[in-house]
Amino acid sequence: MRLWLITGAGRGLGRAFAEAALERGDRVVATIRRDGVLDDLVKEYGDRVVPRRLDVGSRADVAAVVADVVATVGTPDVVVNNAGYGLVGAVEELSEAELRAQFDVNLYGAVWVSQAVLPAMRARGSGRIVQVSSVGAVGHLPLFGAYNATKWALEGLSAALADEVRPFGIGVHLLQLGGFATDWAGSSMRFTTADPAYDGTREAILGLPSYPTAEQIAAAAESAPAESAEAAEESPAVAAQALLAFLDEPEPALRKVIGTGAHAMVSAALEWRRDDYARDPAFTWPT
Repeated sequence: MRLWLITGAGRGLGRAFAEAALERGDRVVATIRRDGVLDDLVKEYGDRVVPRRLDVGSRADVAAVVADVVATVGTPDVVVNNAGYGLVGAVEELSEAELRAQFDVNLYGAVWVSQAVLPAMRARGSGRIVQVSSVGAVGHLPLFGAYNATKWALEGLSAALADEVRPFGIGVHLLQLGGFATDWAGSSMRFTTADPAYDGTREAILGLPSYPTAEQIAAAAESAPAESAEAAEESPAVAAQALLAFLDEPEPALRKVIGTGAHAMVSAALEWRRDDYARDPAFTWPT
């Protein structure tokens, strides 16, 4: 039986990861922001579900929660840094507070959790740290620069971390995910204040001249049939099963691309970068 620690487990991908691990017979420490969101899982799986309130943006909170988990539940075998959200806005539009909050959750949250759990994993000589990344960590998209930046930073930091902790028997892995039918584009997405100068960009990328309000997002979520979202994107359960299979591999790679179309997106992003480098006659792309 593995012991998992999954951040952002109250909904979406995090909940799917937790459910897959529980269905397999494992135990899950599931961090959440709101009490009660995992009551149904606690009712079904009993003490194999251990909910913990956690704000991953607070290093002190992370240190305290992880220390308590290690002392009272055990050292996690698998840590999944899933907590995160999307910030939409042209770079010029973004405020300092918005940018710092995006990095606090998407990047620093993963760093604080990784740092907190590593001493116990090193002492035991084993463990897996899984960073939930995105195909946006390879490419980019206008209006998603802040989100892309957090994932690019997570990629670089995690690749270095993987080399640093490999001698201790610890694996670090990056899930480069494509589109999944979660609330990432709903309550887990935040929008900045629109500058009219970027109306054309918004229209091209979002199909809207301005950013939607919270009320508009909620209304759209209520009116849109669930099956239409599932038809456009895969169920989070697909990603969860792919993660389980990936971790069962004898030597999982650093990166795992998951999702319909995700491999093509990564390939296109690398192709664009290759062609951009090729504009320099002194540069030769490796064969």
